[in-house]
Parts: sequence; structure tokens; C-alpha cells
Amino acid sequence: ASLLAGNEVGMETEVNLKESDALCDDASAVDAAEIDQASVTDGENSSPQASALSNGEDSEEGQEMVELKIIWNKNKYDLKIPLDGTGAKLKEKIHTLTGLPPAMQKVMYKGLLPEDKTLREIKVTNGAKIMVVGSTINDVLAVNTPKEVIQQEVKAEENKKEPLCRQKQHRKVLDKGKPEDIMPSIKGAKERLPTVPLSGMYNKSGGKVRLTFKLEQDQLWIGTKERTEKIPMGSIKNVVTEPIEGHEDYHMMAFQLGPTEASQYWVYWVPAQYVDAIKDTVLGKWQYF
Repeated sequence: ASLLAGNEVGMETEVNLKESDALCDDASAVDAAEIDQASVTDGENSSPQASALSNGEDSEEGQEMVELKIIWNKNKYDLKIPLDGTGAKLKEKIHTLTGLPPAMQKVMYKGLLPEDKTLREIKVTNGAKIMVVGSTINDVLAVNTPKEVIQQEVKAEENKKEPLCRQKQHRKVLDKGKPEDIMPSIKGAKERLPTVPLSGMYNKSGGKVRLTFKLEQDQLWIGTKERTEKIPMGSIKNVVTEPIEGHEDYHMMAFQLGPTEASQYWVYWVPAQYVDAIKDTVLGKWQYF
């Protein structure tokens, strides 16, 4: 019995030893496989970029830095950049700070800063002020677009502008009706100025007015009941006319005597056939003489 027991113990020990050796072999195989896989993985992930990063080529660590004050559009920015960075690199940093694209930047440091030289080469010192000139794309659009919009609004305003003869300031004179002693008119005709004064018309206050063209003296005489104003034709800046609604054979007319429209002298019920001759004479064209 003891012999049999001894044989069984010996056999069990031999089996355990074989199992232990098998486990060790499996473990070694797994370790070897993991090592091989790690090598493959490292090989797949290995790239020039990764290598460069690991070598610190794009990193600013360990490089000599310079602190700059960037001034653009009345704003100031603090910037720290490698002294051996180029002007082009500085523009990229400025773009990050301001949103101003490099192509639209003018960078000034003792003149226009060259893109191909380093900050060390152009002797940029710590705390140096860098001036930047330029506009963002949005700024350019913000400037140009309103200009177009304003022009469109002005044009629209002119289109919807009511005729002069309907405006209140003129209506109060025109509502008096056509003067009884006004000179006769010829619609659609063009005539030379008469040799006698144009009379029977109204001025802005509703009083009677006459126009006398003194060509030999180069003067326009504006006569009222109270006085006569002698105006050099060269001092008249502009002449504005418009047919009177419902009486298109007569016009209302303004002589601009100063730099602004506030200086306009209005005359109502001017015979239509003389309108062009008056404008040409006063503005120096002399077409009809």
C-alpha cells in the first residue's frame, strides 16, 4: 500500500511539474507576442512628425524668447515669441491675436519688418513695440457695404421725393393762383429773353417781382415794390426749375445766391418758353445770344 501511495505521489508530482512547464512556456509566448505587437505598433505610429515633436523641433521650450508689445487699431497685445523666429512667424502670431490675416498686415519695427529675417537679425529687443497696420476682411466689407447702401437709399429718397410745387413752403404761394398780369406763356417753345423785364411773377413772400437781365453789365436785377437787387451773374451758383403742376406752361424757379440751398431766391409763374434762356444766360452758357 505504501509503495502504491509513493508511486501515486511521484506521478502527481511529475504531472504538476509538466503543467508548470507548460504554463511557463505559454507565458513566454504571450510576452513575446506582446513585445512583437508593441514593436509593430511603434513602427506604425512612428512618423517624421511624431519624431520631430518628440525631438522638440516645433516646441518653444529651451529657445531664447523675446517679449513684444503689439499695437494694432488702438489695441495693445502682449506677445512672447522666439528671438530666432522669422517675420513671417510673427505675422502668424499676430493673426492669432487679432484675426488680421498675414497678407493684410503691414508690420513696422524701424521700418517695414522683413518676413524672411529673424527677429534676432533685425535686432528686435525685449519689450519692443511692434506697430501693425491693416484691416480685417470684415472691416473692409463693413466700410464698402454701407457706402453702396447709402447710395441706394439716397436714390430711393430722390425717387419718392414729392414735387416742389406740392411742398408746403411753395404751396402757400401757388395757392394764390396765377397772377392776372403775368406774361403769356407758350408751352414746349424756346425763346430768347425778351428785351423788357419779365414781370407779374410772385416771390416767396407772395409779393410781385420782376427779372431784368442786364447783359452788358453781366447782372441780374431782381426788382420788388420795395427795392431792386443787382446780382452779378457770376455769383449765382445754380438755377433750379420745375413746371407748376396743372399749369405746366409756367415754372417755379430758384436762383441760388450763396453756397447752400438756404440762399435760394424763389420766383413763381415764370413763362416756360424763357426757362432755358434764363438758365443758360445766368450760368454763362449764352446759347441764345
